[in-house]
Amino acid sequence: MGSVFATDACKTHRNHRFADWHANCLLPVSVPFLTPGDFMKRIQQGFTLIELMIVVAIIGILAAVALPAYQDYTVRARVTEGLSLAESAKVAVAENAAQGAGFGSGYTLPTTTDNVLGVAITDATGVIDITYTTRVAPATSNSLSLTPTSGGAGLVGTALTTASTTAVAGAGGSSTVPTGGSITWTCRPSAANPILTKFVPAACRP
Repeated sequence: MGSVFATDACKTHRNHRFADWHANCLLPVSVPFLTPGDFMKRIQQGFTLIELMIVVAIIGILAAVALPAYQDYTVRARVTEGLSLAESAKVAVAENAAQGAGFGSGYTLPTTTDNVLGVAITDATGVIDITYTTRVAPATSNSLSLTPTSGGAGLVGTALTTASTTAVAGAGGSSTVPTGGSITWTCRPSAANPILTKFVPAACRP
């Protein structure tokens, strides 16, 4: 579509009849504009190469930051499963210590899961060791320990006569009844094959 404009020279001819002025002095001027169809074509052309490169770069940066964080979060969730399975072991140690019995007496080992290889009680100290599968961490760094103390002192016990298994409860043994009050548990990566600190809950970090 075009528009028309009068030239300055024609504007000076004030004595012309209007019809003549209109016919002779108005010059057509073409004014380009985008029709709705043209506008849609522009949109459908897509991104330029530079725009695509910028988008790819942004996605790469986000992936480099978000993916490791997500993987750490997944491992921490699996570590929590081991702590949940250890609750029954903590109850066994506390009850047996109060009665002077072997720490693992009456305790049955939990069945291995996809994430937790085992939860064992140390006869001499009541320390609970949680061992994770390689799905959680490598075999050289897959252990977490729960250490019981009473009044700041460690617990003391003797070996069971019947070791705990997944099918048989532990029996026998003895322990010194703590005199320091209630038992306090400290969660830390084990001395042997310690799990990485970044994978454990905040309460289990030094």
